[in-house]
Amino acid sequence: MSIKSMAATALALTLTLSTYAADAPILGFSAANAAKERAVESQLDSKINAQELRAWTDRLAARPHHLGSAYGKQNADFIASLFKSWGYDTAIERFDVLFPTPTTRVLELIAPEKYTAKLAEPSLPEDRSSGQTSEQLPVYNAYSIDGDVTGDLVYANYGVPADYDQLEKNGVDVRGKIVITRYGGSWRGIKPKVAAEHGAIGCIIYSDPRDDGYFQGDVYPKGAYRGEYGAQRGSVADMPVYPGDPLTPGVGSVPGAKRLDRKDATTLTKIPVLPISYADALPLLRALAGPVAPSDWRGALPITYHLGPGPSRVHLKVAFDWKTVPAYDVIARLRGSERPDEWIMRGNHHDAWVNGAGDPISGQVAMLEEAKAIGELAKAGSAPRRTIVYAAWDGEEPGLLGSTEWAETHDPELRQHLAVYINSDSTSRGFLDVEGSHTLERMVTEVARDVQDPERSVSVLERLRAREVTLAKSDEDRKQARDRELMRLDALGSGSDYTAFIDHLGIASMNVGYGGEGGGGSYHSIYDSIDHFTRFGDPGYVYGVVQAKTTGRMVLRLANADVLPFQAKTFADTVARYATEVMKLAEDTRAKTEQQNRDRRAMELAADPTRPFVAPKEQEPVPFINFAPLQNAVARLQKSATAFDSAVAALSDASAARQTEVNQAMQRLEQALINPEGLPNRPWFRHQIYAPGFYTGYGVKTLPGVRESIEQRKWNEIGPQIANVAAALDRYSTELDRAAGVAK
Repeated sequence: MSIKSMAATALALTLTLSTYAADAPILGFSAANAAKERAVESQLDSKINAQELRAWTDRLAARPHHLGSAYGKQNADFIASLFKSWGYDTAIERFDVLFPTPTTRVLELIAPEKYTAKLAEPSLPEDRSSGQTSEQLPVYNAYSIDGDVTGDLVYANYGVPADYDQLEKNGVDVRGKIVITRYGGSWRGIKPKVAAEHGAIGCIIYSDPRDDGYFQGDVYPKGAYRGEYGAQRGSVADMPVYPGDPLTPGVGSVPGAKRLDRKDATTLTKIPVLPISYADALPLLRALAGPVAPSDWRGALPITYHLGPGPSRVHLKVAFDWKTVPAYDVIARLRGSERPDEWIMRGNHHDAWVNGAGDPISGQVAMLEEAKAIGELAKAGSAPRRTIVYAAWDGEEPGLLGSTEWAETHDPELRQHLAVYINSDSTSRGFLDVEGSHTLERMVTEVARDVQDPERSVSVLERLRAREVTLAKSDEDRKQARDRELMRLDALGSGSDYTAFIDHLGIASMNVGYGGEGGGGSYHSIYDSIDHFTRFGDPGYVYGVVQAKTTGRMVLRLANADVLPFQAKTFADTVARYATEVMKLAEDTRAKTEQQNRDRRAMELAADPTRPFVAPKEQEPVPFINFAPLQNAVARLQKSATAFDSAVAALSDASAARQTEVNQAMQRLEQALINPEGLPNRPWFRHQIYAPGFYTGYGVKTLPGVRESIEQRKWNEIGPQIANVAAALDRYSTELDRAAGVAK
């Protein structure tokens, strides 16, 4: 399609979407109450302004405020004072958590030449806070073990399992070696995990300029992107096993809690790890020999990328102060006027690795602005019908500590009262992005329809749809983008504070933010500063205002709806798609295995009998997999979902007692998808439909027990995992049937 044709198609789509009337229905509201809701939302918009976002950013990001820091506690107190001034019942809850900080960091190239890594980010005159060195955490990876190792270096690309398969094909063995991997391709904690599984003794992670530096654009301070000595801090705890305090899995880290010995904490790394800049990585990579790296492994450094091992030989030494520090969660409640026992929760973390103007303060100040506006509405007589709970979490950066410990501590009451959790993290210029429970797709679509994009003067939904049409890579994708009624939500994996709510408790959840046009390159560095953010992230805080209007509407609609705005058919259709995907994955795995084994036998026959030859290992054949229980459960789910949506559609005019009974049943829906025994080898993750991947970390795996059993070729686990998913879907269908019966 030509650019002119794509532009015409996008314009036509925009005109079509613009026909939405200002009085279009709102899911969960009667016509009369929808009109009242729109009036309240108009008042919400009028109370949101960019000046307060800027002022709060200047206060909260003025100094480094990592977990356990003095300024972090001051920020918690300041945030609490704001909530109190707006009429919220506010408290700070403390949890004592394990948080190591480095005492020793050494990285040396000892052969074939000498180089000592600088391991430091220089202050810049153009960045006022970059010189606050006495308060800054140094560049390191939290929850790396102590270690002092020396070995030959191997380049392992992104350090994911497939990369080690490629190394093996090239005859490179990492046992007893130190691997160097680049950031990207997976969450950082996966890299030392997989390296250790393959016998490596240490792991170095660097930011390659192709992914995060001058290949992307001008580097800071001229442009937004990471400079040669910029480096990414971050946690490397094995969070796909469990997040939160490594010493208190499954229980809140409160006085009297049973704590593991550190040696028994399974989420700590097995080998020492250190992140570095691309300036520090260059001498190490330049000294490597061995096979030339595959083309898609090559970064943008001015060298030929080799795999090793050696002759680059390095010495890596790290040691930590394994201390316990307080995490301070700010919890603010606005009591519901009619249904106080039904809760809607909204959260964003307040801790950062350094100053954190983008991550997380851009999201935090937008949340504060929406909370202020909702508090003012309540004082003026428009109190929410349900209770709204706001949370400013501490300790998100090291491993979702504050939110996880709070959720574990309050588990029973949350499962009884909490209907939906809405999360945000950072936000910047660009397009709306929402991940979440698929029962919420229509509600999200309606909100996106009603929020205006400040740069195009159309709804954020219209702009997002037009982008999807113009970026579609095929006619079929383009047609789907044009024809799809609802905004499709991405599934939630992990990576922010929604994790405990959806994955552990089974609370319907969302993660909401804007982005895609703000300049990157400051992530987890000293340059995630006010100066960087106001130049490149969100100049004028324009999209911070849009974020507050978007999530503010979501909170109000959930809090004020006659009936919770859930739609079961969107969830059922999504699960049916996931079921089709895992069945295809099994068939593709079977075909691939058979082809690999045929190739192996052909190679063996073709080998020269006079020369040594080692054939690739033959793969175990894929056995028959009985997907009938899953297929039957999906069919029942689709039938129950259709009946539920039909029954609930007319409920907005029903009696308050019937609405309350149905709302309570709807709160239990997501919890039906929880298996108390959890997923294989990680019982903390209990949701049967969504989970972070064991080898992706943040990236989601849908139907995770089934999908990962196939991917990891654990044939004996597939049958039980199919049964677990089918049972969860049947529980969900039973809850739908019960709610539909009440609604009729």
